[in-house]
Amino acid sequence: MDNLFRKDALIYHSGGRPGKIEVIPTKPYSTQRDLSLAYSPGVADPCLEIQKNPDDVYKYTAKGNLVAVISNGTAVLGLGDIGAAAGKPVMEGKGLLFKIFADIDVFDIEIEEKDVNKLVETVIAIAPTFGGINLEDIKAPECFEIEERIKAALDIPVMHDDQHGTAIITSAGLLNTLELTGKKIEEMKIVVNGAGASAISCTKLYIALGMKKENIIMLDSKGVLNKSRKDLNPVKQQFITERDINTLEEAINGADMFLGLSVADALKKEYLKTMAKNPVVFALANPVPEIGYEEAMSTRDDIIMGTGRSDFPNQINNVLGFPFIFRGAMDVRASTINEEMKLAASKALADLAKEPVPEEVNIAYHEKNLKFGTDYIIPKPTDPRLILHVAPAVAKAAMDTGVARKPIEDWDAYREELSKRLGLSNPLMRQIKGRAKRDIQRVVFGEAEDYNMLKAAEIVLNDKTAIPVLLGNVAVINEMITEHSLELDGVEIIDPKSEKVAKLRENFAELLHKKRQRKGITLKAANDLLLHRNYFAPMLVENGYADAMISGITRNYPSTIKPALEVIGKKDESALVSGMYIINTKHGPYFFADCTVNKNPSMQDLVEITLQTKYAVEQFRIQPRIAFVSYSNFGSNPGNIPVKQSEAIAYLHNNYPDMIVDGEMQANVALNQEILEKNFPFSKLVGGTANTLIFPYLTAGNIAYKLLQELADVEVIGPVLNGLKKSVHVLPIGSTVKEIVNMVMIAALDAQCVHRRERGENCP
Repeated sequence: MDNLFRKDALIYHSGGRPGKIEVIPTKPYSTQRDLSLAYSPGVADPCLEIQKNPDDVYKYTAKGNLVAVISNGTAVLGLGDIGAAAGKPVMEGKGLLFKIFADIDVFDIEIEEKDVNKLVETVIAIAPTFGGINLEDIKAPECFEIEERIKAALDIPVMHDDQHGTAIITSAGLLNTLELTGKKIEEMKIVVNGAGASAISCTKLYIALGMKKENIIMLDSKGVLNKSRKDLNPVKQQFITERDINTLEEAINGADMFLGLSVADALKKEYLKTMAKNPVVFALANPVPEIGYEEAMSTRDDIIMGTGRSDFPNQINNVLGFPFIFRGAMDVRASTINEEMKLAASKALADLAKEPVPEEVNIAYHEKNLKFGTDYIIPKPTDPRLILHVAPAVAKAAMDTGVARKPIEDWDAYREELSKRLGLSNPLMRQIKGRAKRDIQRVVFGEAEDYNMLKAAEIVLNDKTAIPVLLGNVAVINEMITEHSLELDGVEIIDPKSEKVAKLRENFAELLHKKRQRKGITLKAANDLLLHRNYFAPMLVENGYADAMISGITRNYPSTIKPALEVIGKKDESALVSGMYIINTKHGPYFFADCTVNKNPSMQDLVEITLQTKYAVEQFRIQPRIAFVSYSNFGSNPGNIPVKQSEAIAYLHNNYPDMIVDGEMQANVALNQEILEKNFPFSKLVGGTANTLIFPYLTAGNIAYKLLQELADVEVIGPVLNGLKKSVHVLPIGSTVKEIVNMVMIAALDAQCVHRRERGENCP
């Protein structure tokens, strides 16, 4: 496996375009005018502006989002002094991480220079190019002086990540171990095995958190840093212990914490046994830690352990810190990265670990339900919320300590900007979530014996976007809640088959019988039907016990929608029920209808589908711009479908003249304003592209949304059922947790509108 991995690594770096990063233009360059603006003569104007006002370099160039990753190759990973060129793959990798995690651009710069003075002078000389400098893989003790001198000379964020990255991440873990064990940091006894750049920085940050210096014992490769040692440099002399001990075995006896930044297998299990109760062990030697995870856990069952490896719990990974620290520091144009900013990052990471984990993180790590505890004390590197927690915390600390030159005034706008950088922004769902939280609705989960449904229930309960009501076998559901450590305390669980609800079931059966007695349903049949969750759930909504329901994750679509139609029925003014999908793209949301219910709608059906879809889109506070899509453009290719659509359009134009709707037209015409204006200037859609597409029949709509779902970088939400009297929504089979959560919020918003209509109010 090692040989195979080595081969794959070499192919990864050499295959195709060599290396891992490239520079791409951010402005147009296709015409001669573009090139004249980009370079000579147009480039002279911003140059002169910067000459007059040096701060304008942030306005006219990429400096404000550009970091230099600088190394002389003297301490590359676990490889040692391999030289500047040999370290370049690591620096490129650092650049890749900066970009994908925080949207920060990087030039990696490898300097073949070991002389401290010359290296410092070189970095200072090239600094005007950059908005921040990340020093990397420079050996100790020189790295301390190098960083200190560069920071003193420059007024941009500078950080030697080898020193501070591990310190920040382990500090976050340490804070959470204190909470789990009930220990006090000022009483903690710690052994630091290793005295390099990272070990020194970790120790200093722990002291800043409140750890007592006299409770710290540090070791290098020659043993304990004590008074008898005559070979210690000034940096190591700061951590000399007064105790008369010389070995790791002596030092670790009774210790509360072991921090390993040394070599493989340094911590013997016999040593581990002598540590205090509930010991913390951060064994960070790579790729083999100071003690193996399995060996440590088999030695003691009260240990809280972290390593540098992703295949074990509590990975101490610097990528949790540096991208977001530089992001926050550069966004307020900080003149430095100070201790307060580092501590703010640690505390933000510690706090994030205590929040419910997004399902995409669980999936990435093959976990069912990661939860704060001894196996989860720091967030995972793939957590998309990191940038939203750490960067603002760092930015605020910079502002609070007076080193921010461009303070943030609107924090909501800043978080939105951060979300957009990584494509996390979803204004529509954020709006829906906010409105759901303002008027919390009770939502029935019709198939609660499914893990995804229970996890979604946990999320909406914690987010306060809905109050879940779980339907299913109580024992089975409780067993699943316990098995997966789900936080669903106090949530009501109803088993339609239980004797506890026999009277309620009888009442519901009588009501259903009255509704359907002329549709062939006897009272006995109604009683039998109410044993099924997909009949019992809509009955809870119909009778006001709940406000909305979702179901369908384990059953086919007809078997879920049919009971809802029989129990709740269509709105009085509705001739049919239709299904709409929301397609969330980086350009905003689009709405597709009908994709799920009406197979071959008539002209009158298309009118009804359009009116229902218009109302649904307006509920999201978006003005619908509706296009009937087809293979024809305004009669260019006659046929049954274009004729049917054009008749529907004529009816809508005559009866709803203010509605922005037109067609029939091809999809590219509907979505390309330039084509529409040039070829069909008479269209009511001129002035903006369509955001709502009405398909001529179900097959077309169904194929369209499923193709986008699989082939494009979009989020598909639905189906949203339109035309029912109350809020009922059917999930596709196999829906993910995120898809269920989204539908719960839409169901809650729909229920709010139902209640407003019942009160004679408009919605929204």
